[in-house]
Amino acid sequence: MTKAEVAAKLAQKTDLSSKEAVCVLETLMECIKTSLQQGDKVSLVGFGTFYVKERDARVGRNPRTGQSIHVPRKRVPAFKPGHAFREAVGNLPPADSEKA
Repeated sequence: MTKAEVAAKLAQKTDLSSKEAVCVLETLMECIKTSLQQGDKVSLVGFGTFYVKERDARVGRNPRTGQSIHVPRKRVPAFKPGHAFREAVGNLPPADSEKA
């Protein structure tokens, strides 16, 4: 599902115009992004928590040359689904191998 499809569903369910739904969705994403940049967590009860995770520096390998390279320490966004969200997804029937 794309951002446009999510905005279309949002517009349909809330009687917002398509432009307003896109604006709401972009505002939500911008709020999450800004909070994470400031080092805050964003918890949406029943859905999950967005947070920033630190990855340690490590030695990697260039797959083309096999040469070792230094990968610096960095901060990355992460998401931990809430219990209700995990339960909802966990109760879905297994996907067919043909669709993959």
